[in-house]
Amino acid sequence: MRKIAVVYWSGTGNTEAMAASVAEGVQDAGAEAVMMTASEFDVTMMDTFDAVAFGCPSMGAEELEESEFAPMFSACEAKLSGKRIALFGSYGWGDGEWMRTWEENCKNNGADLVCEPVICNEAPDDEAIAACKALGTALAQ
Repeated sequence: MRKIAVVYWSGTGNTEAMAASVAEGVQDAGAEAVMMTASEFDVTMMDTFDAVAFGCPSMGAEELEESEFAPMFSACEAKLSGKRIALFGSYGWGDGEWMRTWEENCKNNGADLVCEPVICNEAPDDEAIAACKALGTALAQ
């Protein structure tokens, strides 16, 4: 059985709700989903999972959360080459620049992005929930 990490940071609960939907999609596809916050995950765990979904909202000037998520993710960048990953997150302003920058960074580090990132404005609606489930399914395959 494939083992998929769903690693996220959430300040308001929006990205956490997205993470739960990603995990549901993973499980619906017959794989094991392990949800963890950014503070619970580190680079030493990258090799123990078949794939990783990373979720972080847009913060500040459209950037990843700086105190917990960004340092954890920066440490994981060395392990992205060839790794199956997917990205998701919510935002309250802007146009998704943080996600485009993050996606480009992952590609530059050799990550195997299994699908388009999922973003939503504020709380995930039905469409965003369905997209997060599909993201989880894509990771599990």
